Amino acid sequence: MNVLVVDDELGLRHTLTLILQAEHHAVRAASDGAAALELLAAAPAELILCDLRMPGMDGLTFLDRYKETGGSALVIMMSAYGDDDVAVEAIRRGAYDFIAKPFRADQVLLVLRKAIEREQLQRRVAQLHEELTALRAPSGIVGRSPQLAAALALAEKVARHPSTVLVTGESGTGKELVARYIHQASPRAPAPFVAVNCGAIPEQLLESELFGHTKGAFTGATSDRDGLFAEADGGTLFLDELGELPMPLQVKLLRVLQEGEVRRVGDNVSRAVDVRVVAATARDLESDVAEGKFRADLFYRVNVVRIHLPALRERTEDVPELVRHFIDRFNRRLGLQVEHATPATMRALMEYPWPGNVRELENVIERAMVLTDGSQLDIAQLSGLTTRPPAAAAASSPLDLSVKRRTEELERALITEALERTRGNRTRAAKLLDLSHRALLYKIREYGLGE
Repeated sequence: MNVLVVDDELGLRHTLTLILQAEHHAVRAASDGAAALELLAAAPAELILCDLRMPGMDGLTFLDRYKETGGSALVIMMSAYGDDDVAVEAIRRGAYDFIAKPFRADQVLLVLRKAIEREQLQRRVAQLHEELTALRAPSGIVGRSPQLAAALALAEKVARHPSTVLVTGESGTGKELVARYIHQASPRAPAPFVAVNCGAIPEQLLESELFGHTKGAFTGATSDRDGLFAEADGGTLFLDELGELPMPLQVKLLRVLQEGEVRRVGDNVSRAVDVRVVAATARDLESDVAEGKFRADLFYRVNVVRIHLPALRERTEDVPELVRHFIDRFNRRLGLQVEHATPATMRALMEYPWPGNVRELENVIERAMVLTDGSQLDIAQLSGLTTRPPAAAAASSPLDLSVKRRTEELERALITEALERTRGNRTRAAKLLDLSHRALLYKIREYGLGE
């Protein structure tokens, strides 16, 4: 076990180091609370032995500061005679136990063994909890914040019914994962789950992609082809970026949803399909309806049950769990052995606004893991976190005089602000930014701000 000894008495530090090393523990030592925090910022400990009374930063102050950084090591306070009340206060503030001075070697080792057994038991309980949660939770969706839990509870409830679902939320919040969960939790799970991005396929090809075509229906149609509705028959069709669907296709989609039939391009016969539709959008469809950009009747048809996914900045308590999840994933995928992020790194990750949401966090962790040479992620590998809301842009380092980096930072911040003001409506955002719609889409992809 990695142990940190914090005491202002050199002799006691030396004695405890010898006792612990004899039991094969790795030991570091600090003479006061400030020095201990510096050591912990460089590399975490699993257990801390800390004196209550020290000059400068005392034991209670150290304990408070350590807990504020998110430190999770077990802290055992060492107290002299007459410090019992303070020791009890330390336990109330989060210390695991305390040892009264003077003490014998066997007393120290007994307390440590109890702490180690407790830690092993807690890890086993946490492992069992994760295994149980994995059996019940949707694959790939990580987090326990109240907002996310409410969205998943609604998804689980609606999954049992064939109603059309509209999943809303900013880009990168995991709308397709929720759509897949709805499918997996529904009676349609054995049938296909088919996903299509309505904004990624050229308008002239989208109708054929959705509904299919007959041979000779248009140039290049050399054979009959079933569309995605037919492919998803009996299962679920996920229509991502529904707000990008051209108006003529909105009419045809509405007919399919109302009648349960599709007609291939070039065909004069409709065919019945049994498809559950889950749609998703980052746009404000109500505003699009009011502006005549989206059909009201189609909106009401798809908005039977709405599930809204919170932005990552609205559930920052989930960031540590997401970081651990991505570290585990990329360790397996990239053959790495990264153990954790340092406390300073985790603080930076939790304070960042994440305009690209979970997808941006995933990309940042992968990049940091590729760049690191050690077993932990350090804040030095987070140089990609340059996006800030415009109001905070001045907080960037004044030493960075790179025109390229500063220009990219400003562009990303302005695009993020425009998307927030228009609630994800990219057409309106492009007008605010004085860009063409195509140029905005390119920059969204370039800066990792889109889904």
